[in-house]
Amino acid sequence: MDTTSILIVEDDEDLRLALADNLRDEGYDVECAATGAGAYEATAIRDFDLVILDIMLPDTDGYSICRALREKGYGAMIMMLTARSLEEDLVRGFEAGADDYLCKPYRLRELLMRTQALLRRGAPSPRATAHTFGGFRIDEVSRTLTSPDNEVVDLTKTEFDLLLCFYRFRGQALTRDRILDVVWGADVIVDGRTVDNFVSSLKRKMNWRPSSRFSITSIRGVGYRFEI
Repeated sequence: MDTTSILIVEDDEDLRLALADNLRDEGYDVECAATGAGAYEATAIRDFDLVILDIMLPDTDGYSICRALREKGYGAMIMMLTARSLEEDLVRGFEAGADDYLCKPYRLRELLMRTQALLRRGAPSPRATAHTFGGFRIDEVSRTLTSPDNEVVDLTKTEFDLLLCFYRFRGQALTRDRILDVVWGADVIVDGRTVDNFVSSLKRKMNWRPSSRFSITSIRGVGYRFEI
């Protein structure tokens, strides 16, 4: 049986490490992120059973992260942690899609009990596996890309994985090394120019034009950015 997985998003290092240690002692598989960007990256790669999410982060706020995850169909339970205890703050958290809300300073025993209660609600809904952009539709289960004309675009395995990587990290500048790690694997040695060749092939098969409703932009000296 797989170990229950938890993502902690907390910028206070002492709190983050202490909470992670305690949850690991309870038998959970724990990952951590200190920023909103780190949370988005972690959830793009992996489905967690529970996200423990601090409201105040250096680059964004927990409400925005929670709302963005729910809009993408991310089904993990979400527990928000915050020093704010006003009723409107609690309402805002639940409206963003949170399943529970715990005010700081919290008692460790209470947090552990709430964690258990959330996870007992049953397996979370799976993350959305079909995505649309610019008239296209990506289906992760069937591994197909459908065009705006409702035609299946003939992609190789690597081309599909590359497009899925771009979609998951849309709006972010991705280095060629990062793309190679995600698509080809960190242990595979591939020349960075291989990415350029696959990007060109992908754009050609998707009949990309400057007027298209998506873009794969080359960033000089860095890599690429996918935008919709």
